[in-house]
Amino acid sequence: MAIMTTYDPSSQPKTLRVAAVQFQHAPGDKAANLAVIRQFVERAASQAVQLICFPECCISGYWHLRHLTRPQLAELAEPVFEGAASRCLMELSRRHGMTIGAGLVELGPDGGLYNTYVVAMPDGRWARHRKLHVFVSQYLSPGDQYTVFDTPHGWRVGVLICYDNNLVENARATALAGAELLLAPHQTGGCNSGSPHGMKVIQRAVWDNRRRDPAAIEAELRGDKGRGWLLRWLPSRAHDNGMFLAFSNGVGPDDDEVRTGNAMILDPYGRILVETWKAGDDMVVAELDRRLRERCTGARWLRARRPELYGPLTQRTGREQDTRTVRFEHLTQTPTQD
Repeated sequence: MAIMTTYDPSSQPKTLRVAAVQFQHAPGDKAANLAVIRQFVERAASQAVQLICFPECCISGYWHLRHLTRPQLAELAEPVFEGAASRCLMELSRRHGMTIGAGLVELGPDGGLYNTYVVAMPDGRWARHRKLHVFVSQYLSPGDQYTVFDTPHGWRVGVLICYDNNLVENARATALAGAELLLAPHQTGGCNSGSPHGMKVIQRAVWDNRRRDPAAIEAELRGDKGRGWLLRWLPSRAHDNGMFLAFSNGVGPDDDEVRTGNAMILDPYGRILVETWKAGDDMVVAELDRRLRERCTGARWLRARRPELYGPLTQRTGREQDTRTVRFEHLTQTPTQD
């Protein structure tokens, strides 16, 4: 992907109304998950939303994928664009005049399997991002390019899936391609992290008891297993690169872990415009004003870059490993997700 662009934001609409969704998917039940997506799209349409961001693999389900054999994974996967799920997203997009992004397992034309995020646009265009740093299954192949595209609503948008956002180079490359808004679909929080000071598992009993003891689950979702961990790094992806950011996530039990939700939308200063810590399905909506980007810190920093100094960033150090190895190096049994 070339990082040069002739895109001129000054000639585009100044605002964009965006929604970020958290919901608990049904593992392997694409019909049920698409029904939830449909309900949220209709709700968003009633609030004049122009772009909506759903979580990673929310159509196929996520954490159970690590248990599937390759034939089982291939049976769950489907082609992007011409597959049934993609057609459903496009039908919803056209009906409501809304750009819609959601995740699934893709069966590629080459027979490869990918963790993919599909974006359907109301003028019939598509975008597809294949996760660059994939690890949940040994049978999934990583993507090999960044994804930045123009929407019918006049904004330039990029996509990074979950772990892709953890590496600062990915956010910077997306910003250099002109992205004004970064879609950051996740399945995270409440994970068995390898870091002694990172995320940790939320006890299932705390989730199951959430209605009788809402304070306990709120403490977990807002604490260092969820929001607290996110706020250590997520705002910097927006701030340092001068991009708005829409964070969507799973919430509730996902196989043997509990996702923390925390759907939020941030401005290019890294400030939270709107967020939720509801212990259940939810949606947040914000009106983005691109005039905030004109002199924001990150946009100014991009202009101060000295690319001639950055050659070492493209050179291997000899310490690189594949994402799956890095993610699961601390485990001696069945891996869990970060």
